[in-house]
Amino acid sequence: MIRNVLGSVLALTGAAAAVLSPFRDWYDGRLGRHYRVDELFTGITAGRPGPLGSILVAFLFAALLAVVGVVLRSRLLVASAGVVVLGFTVLWMVRQGESVGSLTVAGDGSGLGWGVAGAAAGGVLLLVGAAVMSGRRGAGHRSVHERHDRPYAAPGSENPDTWPPTQEPGPSVQTSTLPEPEPELYTGPDPAERHRPVPGSGPGSGSAPDADGRPQG
Repeated sequence: MIRNVLGSVLALTGAAAAVLSPFRDWYDGRLGRHYRVDELFTGITAGRPGPLGSILVAFLFAALLAVVGVVLRSRLLVASAGVVVLGFTVLWMVRQGESVGSLTVAGDGSGLGWGVAGAAAGGVLLLVGAAVMSGRRGAGHRSVHERHDRPYAAPGSENPDTWPPTQEPGPSVQTSTLPEPEPELYTGPDPAERHRPVPGSGPGSGSAPDADGRPQG
């Protein structure tokens, strides 16, 4: 979570720097939005493009990729935005160097300006933000602690002697959900034995049983 927040802040900062860079000087006081996109492939000219034909459009597209990537927590989209910004910046430096012979940096405002530095810094921040972000976790992805803390699954009815998971052989102690029956506490003779007739003690036998049920005589 913290990595996603930090990476998102870096990515959005880089996207903002890239979008603002064409409004600053790029070379010899010329703004970055005064360069045409197709000039990066054909060569730098002195003409000024319209709003939809300048290098600003490429950086706006990269910023849109970065915002969508942050919303979706997609490292790929954020990294793609950084590649677009750095790619167009490096391509412009190559074409500008071919146009003037060499690129220079001077303190009087001539040569490379702060707009190029802002574009390069924005592209680097986008790549760093993509590297810092942890991205989205899939539904099947779980951390090591989550996998270890997961409780044991109860066995099915076809294998009742494996629960609890003690890995001990033998049948299970109790496979029924009902409580075990309690044994009878009375340990004396069965009361039914007292009234059971004794052979030879019936009517006409000539003798009657005593108090203990044994025949007399």
